[in-house]
Amino acid sequence: MIVHVKLFAALASHWPEVAAGAPFAVELPEAATLTDLVRQLELPAERLGAVFVNGRPRPLEWALHAGDEVGFFPLIGGG
Repeated sequence: MIVHVKLFAALASHWPEVAAGAPFAVELPEAATLTDLVRQLELPAERLGAVFVNGRPRPLEWALHAGDEVGFFPLIGGG
């Protein structure tokens, strides 16, 4: 199945050929979860902040479906 991914802020540096926030297609096996997607993209799980599927926050155990749009946002520090 194909899902569309957007990487924001510092996470975009893991895929420098894609502009931050620009969607790109990723092929996954059926019944894949967000955790599977994180592993396939080789994103550092410890740096993930919010993860959205079709505009809604979801846990990493969330099962994906063909055509889903996934947005990954990093943890944000401040003071």
